[in-house]
Amino acid sequence: MDTTLRITSARAGRAFVAEIEKVSGQKLLACYQCGKCSAGCPMAAHMDILPNQMIRMAQLGMRDQLLAAKSIWMCVSCLTCNSRCPKNIRIAEVIESLRLSVLRTAKRDDHLEIMELSPEARAVLPPIATISAMRKLTS
Repeated sequence: MDTTLRITSARAGRAFVAEIEKVSGQKLLACYQCGKCSAGCPMAAHMDILPNQMIRMAQLGMRDQLLAAKSIWMCVSCLTCNSRCPKNIRIAEVIESLRLSVLRTAKRDDHLEIMELSPEARAVLPPIATISAMRKLTS
């Protein structure tokens, strides 16, 4: 590997870590990979990358691989990982920041424009759909 490529890659990795730490408000390097977050996660069996592995990949600046993972969308934000972490890292917030990173950078055409719906349609819309749409609008 070319030295220039490694330096550029290292800078990109540090920038990614800084972005995730800023958005989540968490210090990624505080995690020492005990695995308690993954052990308690009710969605772990459905994830391609476990919560502690997500943190490790973020620590290493593995942006592309991490943002392509289905796991960041599998998290149900139950906060079990947060309550189990001995370092008090709010892992659910880190995962949410990963979602935001995808939504902010991708050219996506899959969001719901709430205000384009009729008042009647909005009246029967499940609240979770509204919340999800608002998240996408604010990202």
